[in-house]
Amino acid sequence: MQKQSKKGFTLVEIMIVVVIIGLLAAMAIPAFQKVRAASQKSAITNNLRQLASAADQYFLEYGIETITSAKLADADVGYLKAFKAVATESYPTDIESGTDIEATDVPTAVSADNTLTIDF
Repeated sequence: MQKQSKKGFTLVEIMIVVVIIGLLAAMAIPAFQKVRAASQKSAITNNLRQLASAADQYFLEYGIETITSAKLADADVGYLKAFKAVATESYPTDIESGTDIEATDVPTAVSADNTLTIDF
């Protein structure tokens, strides 16, 4: 009578593979979160710069000191294409010439105080 060999993995081999996958995930997840936070910060900063640039253009053309971001994003005005929030942040509704523009409710991973500001 011939002995049949069973092909397959033992419990120990499967547990070792699970541990290795867990270790790889433990190293990869924090790195992914850092890249995600950097990407969000870059996108929010870019949105703030677009808002500042559009407001500056409008101020120079019309000689006024205050504008709403909704008016800048109006299709008829055409200074700013509507941009979407990257995460949970919100942008100012009124923009004054010479004041900083600040995004609030920014994720904590992006900014410790939940704000991101650019000079205007």
